[in-house]
Amino acid sequence: MASPPRIHVLTGPTAVGKTEWALAWAERYDAEIVSCDSLLVYRGMDIGTAKPSPAEQARIPHHLIDVVGVNERYDVQRFVREARVAVEGILARGRAVLVAGGSGFYLRCFFAPVSDGLAVDDTLRAELNARLEREGLAALVTELRGLNPGGLGSLDVCNPRRVLRALERCRASGRTLAEVAADFRSKPAPFSDCEVRCVRLDRSPVDLDTRIAARVRAMLAAGLVAEVRRLQAAGLDGNPSAARAIGYRETLDHLAGRIREAELESLIVRNTRALVKKQRTWFRTQLPEHRVVDAAGADDPAALFA
Repeated sequence: MASPPRIHVLTGPTAVGKTEWALAWAERYDAEIVSCDSLLVYRGMDIGTAKPSPAEQARIPHHLIDVVGVNERYDVQRFVREARVAVEGILARGRAVLVAGGSGFYLRCFFAPVSDGLAVDDTLRAELNARLEREGLAALVTELRGLNPGGLGSLDVCNPRRVLRALERCRASGRTLAEVAADFRSKPAPFSDCEVRCVRLDRSPVDLDTRIAARVRAMLAAGLVAEVRRLQAAGLDGNPSAARAIGYRETLDHLAGRIREAELESLIVRNTRALVKKQRTWFRTQLPEHRVVDAAGADDPAALFA
């Protein structure tokens, strides 16, 4: 019986050094890189995302970078479809697959199901959003409780976004939240037919804090403010996923006059450090069994997946 195809996953918090390690490993093992970053898919979001440079992308073929404009929607379902196509193409070329990135929701698809597959009609979504504005959150919660006589489980009924998503799913499927959740749990992971090996890079808190500060300083020097101004003209403000990304949201606030330019660097550094704290918690609690490598203490790419 043939062995299942293998996928190597390299993850870790922001600024840990994933790009350098991914390039070194891919060169050594004749691999192509599949980006697992929810922001690198957007064209023009280059400086604030620390996107691999054109020279770095020329060294190794990269996939799922610069897929859509900032005025377009991109979600995990589309990522799964396009990642599957990329992985199958790489394997067909006889090369190794290296998934590199730190976006937890996208990363999850290599280990577990990430979508219940329910299609929510735009008309239904618009109707529920209008009701939320007109009648308030309590009215939606009341309807949701009526559709779920067995209770709402751990749903945060004070969170409008979560209530909306839950009600959308009940209305679209005609089922209770418990039934939708049970069906979701029974689905196979998108890459369940592959052997997935995962390595998480990390560094000491002091080392990573220093790298974050240097990275933010370099981004601003490279023209982050001008980049955000260009992206605004391309429709950045209409894309919440992109506009709320760290580095971009603070710069948008600066351009709107809500924060001074002198505050920009320290604010982005502070928010990036807070993000890293959340990422580390997610990696510890949500990633399946994986190997942790000190990015500062290792120097041989062969040691990553040994």
